[in-house]
Amino acid sequence: MQVVVFGKKFKKEHVPYIQALFDKLAKEGISAYVNTRYLEQIKPEVNFQSNVGEFKGYLDFKVRKYNFVITVGGDGTILEAVTEVRDSGVPILGINLGRLGFLASIEKSYVDEAIDLVMKGMYTVNERTLLHIDSNFPLFGDLNFALNDCTLLKRDSSSMIVIHAFLNGAYLSSYWCDGIIISTPTGSTGYSLSCGGPIIFPNSGNFVITPVAPHNLNVRPIVISDTSVLSFEVEGRSDSFLCTMDSRFENITSNHQLAVRKADFTIKLVQLQSRNFLNTLQNKLAWGMDKRN
Repeated sequence: MQVVVFGKKFKKEHVPYIQALFDKLAKEGISAYVNTRYLEQIKPEVNFQSNVGEFKGYLDFKVRKYNFVITVGGDGTILEAVTEVRDSGVPILGINLGRLGFLASIEKSYVDEAIDLVMKGMYTVNERTLLHIDSNFPLFGDLNFALNDCTLLKRDSSSMIVIHAFLNGAYLSSYWCDGIIISTPTGSTGYSLSCGGPIIFPNSGNFVITPVAPHNLNVRPIVISDTSVLSFEVEGRSDSFLCTMDSRFENITSNHQLAVRKADFTIKLVQLQSRNFLNTLQNKLAWGMDKRN
């Protein structure tokens, strides 16, 4: 078995958990390859029991067969790993070294057990829908996709902006607001949730449109089919706005015409048999717990 260990930012307090991961991989005879930036950070701190290779990026999936990508960090680390995994079809297993992790759901103290379950085949693979953006001007290069959300936001002005939205070519609404979020079910527990959007279960076949600080109180988040194509035009007192795809952003103007739809590929996330989406919601949001005392 060959795996990629993908990290973003190394912290000293993570050493015991990272060491435990590489010790377990070596013990099980699993070949590990680490993304270049993270490998440079952990080399002085981690004692590798076996040789560790270097993972240079997306093109490596074309020349070597990897069974899994193991991310060490939080949900942001998974979002960055997605930019390398892309349409390779390699499943991602997220180990949570951060705080509130909906995607990286394996706790750092559970590394040994998690690897054991994977080795025994005691897991399922969930396919997650992504967003794809098209524009009349180039945006985001070949990274014009997002696992969580796409947003259109005001930038340089304290004044609200107006976003004209169209659904499958038909006029939907004009949003007087600070911005708008187009979210996948995966991203519905992120920025959209903090702006009052609903939680959508994975594989429900929906997207969520959530306004950010709308001026009209009758404007509410709406849920649409993920077979829809959304298009947008933005205007405001300033002619500089932000468009984001997950954590990546580009500046846009009122001359940009944008279309958002479902991407042509999915991202595969590993879910251990002892875990499911309901467990994650209950644990992360304290559902069903009486906190009154």
